[in-house]
Amino acid sequence: MPDPTTYRPAPGSIPTDPGVYKFRDPHGRVIYVGKAKNLRSRLTSYFQDLSGLHPRTRRMVTTAGSVEWTVVTTEVEALQLEYNWIKQFDPRFNVRYRDDKSYPMLAVTLNEEYPRLFVYRGPRRKGVRYFGPYAHAWAIRETLDLLTRVFPARTCSAGVFKRHGQIDRPCLLGYIDKCSAPCVGRVDAAEHRQIVEDFCDFLAGRTDRMIRNLESQMATAAEDLDFERAARLRDDVGALKRALEKQAVVLGDGTDADVIAMVADDLEVSVQMFHVRGGRVRGQRGWVVERVDDLSGRDDDDDGSDGPDLSEQVAQFLTQFYGEQVDQASTVADGEPGGLESVPRQVLVPVLPPDADEFSTWLSGLRGAHVSLRVPQRGDKKALFDTVARNAGEALTQHKLKRAGDLTTRSAALTEIQETLGLDDAPLRIECIDISHVQGTDVVASLVVFEDGLPRKSDYRHYGIKEAAGDGRSDDVASIAEVTRRRFLRHRADAHRSDPADPSATVSTGDGLDPALDNGGDMAPEAAIDPATGRPRRFAYPPNLFVVDGGGPQVRAAADVLDELGVTDVAVIGLAKRLEEVWTPDDEDPVIFPRTSEALFLLQRVRDEAHRFAITYHRSKRSKRMTASALDGVPGLGETRRKALVTHFGSVARLKQASVEEIAGVPGIGPSTAAAVQRALGEPAS
Repeated sequence: MPDPTTYRPAPGSIPTDPGVYKFRDPHGRVIYVGKAKNLRSRLTSYFQDLSGLHPRTRRMVTTAGSVEWTVVTTEVEALQLEYNWIKQFDPRFNVRYRDDKSYPMLAVTLNEEYPRLFVYRGPRRKGVRYFGPYAHAWAIRETLDLLTRVFPARTCSAGVFKRHGQIDRPCLLGYIDKCSAPCVGRVDAAEHRQIVEDFCDFLAGRTDRMIRNLESQMATAAEDLDFERAARLRDDVGALKRALEKQAVVLGDGTDADVIAMVADDLEVSVQMFHVRGGRVRGQRGWVVERVDDLSGRDDDDDGSDGPDLSEQVAQFLTQFYGEQVDQASTVADGEPGGLESVPRQVLVPVLPPDADEFSTWLSGLRGAHVSLRVPQRGDKKALFDTVARNAGEALTQHKLKRAGDLTTRSAALTEIQETLGLDDAPLRIECIDISHVQGTDVVASLVVFEDGLPRKSDYRHYGIKEAAGDGRSDDVASIAEVTRRRFLRHRADAHRSDPADPSATVSTGDGLDPALDNGGDMAPEAAIDPATGRPRRFAYPPNLFVVDGGGPQVRAAADVLDELGVTDVAVIGLAKRLEEVWTPDDEDPVIFPRTSEALFLLQRVRDEAHRFAITYHRSKRSKRMTASALDGVPGLGETRRKALVTHFGSVARLKQASVEEIAGVPGIGPSTAAAVQRALGEPAS
């Protein structure tokens, strides 16, 4: 565990200017990013007596191995730089307000010839306009069902649209007048786009004009004795009004605002946010995150309201949320911000953040117009804020009921593993490997990563293993040794690198493997950072615990490789499936965890996830081999055409059922090649 005094900057060497600072761990990975009005005052507060620090801050400074800073001219620049670094490095000790992809949105694909309306979850895409997010998907679908009566735009997928165009017959929605059926030419592209634009105008808030226009058309139809059309328009007006009833007016002045409320306990903060556009609530989001400690507020000018930690929480939320919103909005075509403007005219918060004027200036720069940042005090804005705060309190209560034991259980499991195995520290990063094959063929391996007891899927890896010669049987022990060597080869290479700052320096491994092939292992701080991108390389630091799927022979093979490579700071264990025994390299007998042990349950989860990831890759590799072998030897059919055939039909089984004409319809496949493919696969079923 690093001692903060070993990397504390010399007294007087830290400037008193505003700036942004980074804490790095001994492997060079950025673990915390912060900003300060006075860098010297802020950083000095981290190096006081450890007993006086907040537990989260104490853990951060004892994990770090160095600190560095960048001086900026203004605090607005510091805000932007802090957001950019948090986004770039994803520091583990920064509280992240990640956008919850479970929040659905209503998407309109304006980049297509015939735009489509559909419910969507995920990141924003260029050329698509978005409305929401909404709290529930059923709310969007109900609203969409009402509005397609008035705006009969296409809602079907590209495949359905193409199929009905080919058969020249509309789908059910076309028959019941909830789609204008552009697939069969009832309306042309220009008419359909006008329907979609009217739909977007309605959702964007331009509702009164549209309803008045429909009512005027209804009156005209009644005067002309066209009662059938008048009745249809009457029903359309009713549908629009029912849709508007779902978005009640909450701000009488019709303003655009984001209302943010926070409710906290000693450990966590529930954040609720209502998006109000045109005086109506158009979307809602919520997060429950760890509470920010009050260290960062000690040296800045705090207004004393509700504690500096809540104001700092507001500051972090504003920086990350609106920075990310503007990044997303920049991908939308023609400057359209989607259904919600990225930054509204007003942002209502529970307490003002430190340096509220700088935040207002920064938000105004993002919007391109003045943004008011304030605390609601009275009137309808205060009433709406109280409603949002009640929602935040309910969300925190539900979160703690659902996950009351989750954090405690994970911490207890990691502590039990540490104590039972005699580790120096709790294994905050666990890696596990598993081998998968069928009688020695298609041998693959997986490596999964768990951090703080949770899977980190972005760090998962799979490996192809050379198959054994002779009887075709795979040697699992040798495969585990190979994967372990490949995982930790960079660890040894960087440990022996003569000049870590010189990327051209290499080390002879003696085993025929190129150190550049695998990006893993323990690295010097200089080597852990990619000079081209400034970001940490993948696997630039070792795990605390390395788990192999197997018993004594497998774990000893992995331990021998680590000894050979000179890796001494990684504990190795094996988990045998039959009796769930934990094997260590130096003991003849296994370690037996109680069957009810949370530590054993966590190790089982890690092992099972490695098995799942390995078997998935194995099946994929085997499927590709079987597909290639089924079409091998067909004259004129190379790898590209084989892939085109399988992609077009979805599987070899479906390809076998296809006629020569259907096969010849695949781009690049001629009649003679199609006939050869059919002969190779056999006649199609009658």
